[in-house]
Amino acid sequence: MKVKEVKILAIESSCDETAAAVVVNGREALSNVISSQIDLHTLYGGVVPEIASRKHIENINYVIEEALEKAGSTLDDIDAIGVTYGPGLVGALLVGVAEAKAISFAKNIPLVGVHHIEGHICANYVENKELEPPFICLVVSGGHTHLVKVEDYGKYTILGKTRDDAAGEAFDKVARAIGLGYPGGPKIDKISKEGNPHAYEFPRAKITDNAYDFSFSGLKSSVLNQINMAEMKKEKIVPADIAASFQNAVVDTLLTHAMMAVKESGMNKLAIAGGVASNTAIRAAFEQKCKEENIEFYHPSPILCTDNAVMIGSAAYYEYINGKRDGWDLNAIPNLKLGER
Repeated sequence: MKVKEVKILAIESSCDETAAAVVVNGREALSNVISSQIDLHTLYGGVVPEIASRKHIENINYVIEEALEKAGSTLDDIDAIGVTYGPGLVGALLVGVAEAKAISFAKNIPLVGVHHIEGHICANYVENKELEPPFICLVVSGGHTHLVKVEDYGKYTILGKTRDDAAGEAFDKVARAIGLGYPGGPKIDKISKEGNPHAYEFPRAKITDNAYDFSFSGLKSSVLNQINMAEMKKEKIVPADIAASFQNAVVDTLLTHAMMAVKESGMNKLAIAGGVASNTAIRAAFEQKCKEENIEFYHPSPILCTDNAVMIGSAAYYEYINGKRDGWDLNAIPNLKLGER
């Protein structure tokens, strides 16, 4: 029996990427258009919310038009509009939500609000057609570090999350401290290849009341202290060694937590998602360990790890076929928790 084709127009504007995509049945991307503001925010050493919101307003109509054109579609071909409504920068989110509601109203198309973290998880479905729940997913992005049990489409249990800095935030702060600038993740990934990952033994935090939770604030502080002490003693600092040792501690922490979750859950499928999941050291470590433990390992390509609308279109499809519809009261929720409606 042929499955009915459901075509989703998806919009993502939670931070500093204005993105739109057309996705069919949650697994096939007909287009993927991303307008990034990284070069602009690099001037300020990080994302400036007001500037991000203004750029979204300038770009969003053009991005949607291009996504439809590349997909060979018009709004008349679209079955539903999927849009990120949280978490994220409130002003940036509002631009996407307002646009989605306007299109939904004008064309009488169903509106589906999508959680940003759920989108990252669903990015795995686009390039791994065989992947189906249940599985464990580690979501590592600039503002989030979540260890999630994906029980079914749209059904999630958060096993652990960061108590303070997310892994991506720690990457940015350490990169700034050793003079690499913003964005920190890709720059530390690159320079670490030239450094010794065992030059410094930085700490791996363990949370006593929930072994699945993460904490990267102590690691970040340890790196900064090492740099400050070296400067006080007039000792030479090798940025590549600092970066490699810091990255090694992050990888070790993420891998330990993820493998513990897989084994204790009795599952044999592990996925990673989010911008930091494109880090080459993280991928290599996870691939090697999963191969050794005979665990199926899944990850999106780098373009689907960073913020994009394809992942939102995939998540929106599964919410849509499960009957989720949002009304004109849909609003941006900057601190939206995974699983909330």
